[in-house]
Amino acid sequence: MANEHSKQPNPGDSTSEISLSDIQSDIEALERNQALYNEKNFTSRAEAIDFIDFHVIGRIESPLPYGKLVQQFSSLKERAENLKCRLEEVDNSMFKKLRGDIKTGKCRGEAFKEMVMDYLKQNPDRQEGQTVAGYDNLDAFINGLLLEEPLPDETPHREPEMVFYQQTPARVIFELIEKADFKAEDVFYDLGSGLGHVPILANLLSGVKAKGVEFEPAYCCYAAGSAAALNLPGVQFVNMDARQADYSDGTVFFMYTPFEGKMLDEVLEKLRLESQRRKIKLFTYGPCTIEVAKESWLSCECPMERCIYKLTIFNSL
Repeated sequence: MANEHSKQPNPGDSTSEISLSDIQSDIEALERNQALYNEKNFTSRAEAIDFIDFHVIGRIESPLPYGKLVQQFSSLKERAENLKCRLEEVDNSMFKKLRGDIKTGKCRGEAFKEMVMDYLKQNPDRQEGQTVAGYDNLDAFINGLLLEEPLPDETPHREPEMVFYQQTPARVIFELIEKADFKAEDVFYDLGSGLGHVPILANLLSGVKAKGVEFEPAYCCYAAGSAAALNLPGVQFVNMDARQADYSDGTVFFMYTPFEGKMLDEVLEKLRLESQRRKIKLFTYGPCTIEVAKESWLSCECPMERCIYKLTIFNSL
């Protein structure tokens, strides 16, 4: 006897007809929801776009329908894709306007944070406690705001101890900026700055002079372009191996495990030498925290926790 799960639906299969009806109802409900076109409803719109991707288009594409229903499913897929495009256009228009506000200086410091709270209906400074390197709607919002151009491809090969680029979760960046309590004389460094989110947000939210050190030239160029497009002269990006960079003006540093092993040791030694000239603060996130905690010249601000995916603060002795 054939396994019932291997049976192919026939053109008149009632299950396919029910699925067709369900999908049509889902699309119609979203089409009727005019609140999704209010630009301030970013979170609802992001959830709607995800729903279209995974629960509407995803259901249409897997498994593929058979027989007489093929054309009906294809029409629904086109309708869903058009709806998704309309919602994405609301976001594109919104982000263009917000980038203009940043460029003219209208949306910086507390005004920038209040804008984020207004659009996401949450306080980004109060999103602590997550213990995995996950992403949420705050990341989707920040990506839409800062990643205006298509993402670049990597060019050179990474050295063995260089870690594959992962974007720092936005909630961690907001937490860092809140806890850093930057002073006017501070200079902030992000080691392994990737596409530039951390230095850009640090400067946007606090006005601190911020520098990113990034080995990958395509990422460094992209980040510099993003900062220039937002008219942020207080943000700089240096295309250099972190072991060769000049940190003589740095007072606050951040690492989201950009490298490991001997390379991490060498960078920490450079920072130790800098700490002999002035007090420095080092924020870490990810697996590098365990290694940094072994450094005798650093003191952890709070007792070390077992979770590596929590922002940790070290001060030089």
